[in-house]
Parts: sequence; C-alpha cells; structure tokens
Amino acid sequence: MFELVPWRMSREVDLFRRAVDDIMRDFFDWRPQFPSFGEDAWVPSLDLSETDKEFIVRAELPGVDPKEIEVTVNRDLLTIRGERRQEREEKDENFRRVERFYGSFCRSLRLPTEVRADEAEASYDKGVLRIRLPKSPEYVPTKIQVKAA
Repeated sequence: MFELVPWRMSREVDLFRRAVDDIMRDFFDWRPQFPSFGEDAWVPSLDLSETDKEFIVRAELPGVDPKEIEVTVNRDLLTIRGERRQEREEKDENFRRVERFYGSFCRSLRLPTEVRADEAEASYDKGVLRIRLPKSPEYVPTKIQVKAA
C-alpha cells in the first residue's frame, strides 16, 4: 500500500529559502565584483554625486597616507590607486584575530560624461578622499527660460 514518509517542512523550506536568497543576492548585488582579487581584498567604498557644473566623488580611505594615493582622469574614466600599509607590529603581541585589510587597491569609475581633468581638485581629510570634477562645457546642462505667449 502507501508508505508514510515524514515530511520535514522546516528543513526543505529553509534550504529553498537559502537557495533563493543566494540567487537574488548574486543577481542584485550592487557592490563591484573583482574576480581577480581574493575574497579578502580591500576595495574602498565611494559615493558619486552631481551638481549642475561638476561631479563630486567621495572615497573612504581610512588609514591611507595621502602620499600613497594616486588619482587619474582619462576623459570619463576616474581611477583611484593607493596602498594602505600595515602598522608596525609589536614584538610582544600575539594576534588572535586580524580583520583589517592592507595592501594595494585600484578602483575605477566611469563617469556619466567627460570632465575637465585639468581643473579637477582632490583633497583628503579624516580618511575621506574628496574629488571635484568639473563637467566639460558641452555637457553642462543649460536651462532655457520658457516665456508665456
């Protein structure tokens, strides 16, 4: 006749939910993917904002010496390179856990339009790199006054 097989609803549903979560995370993940780097590579986070006349990029670079930061602009491609060096270790310290990342990094960002690289400015304060990139004149939006007839 019929055999009764116990159904473990919680286990099957949990496995299914995890599989769907993994698929959705991989599909909608907004973070940049760098397949050439290991999972433990450090990639600085950044924000890109825009005004009528310029783009502003803010990158989190805590613990990086400003002398170790290189910013280049090529038409509409911004590249930030640098290195965060590891602090000198003390002889008597035995590390049980190290979670901070050290080493070289490179982050490139394609801008929505070309910029005037010769007028760009970069400043570094309290671990945040701020880059101002003026838009090229042909890409600066022009407002046209609408007159009533």
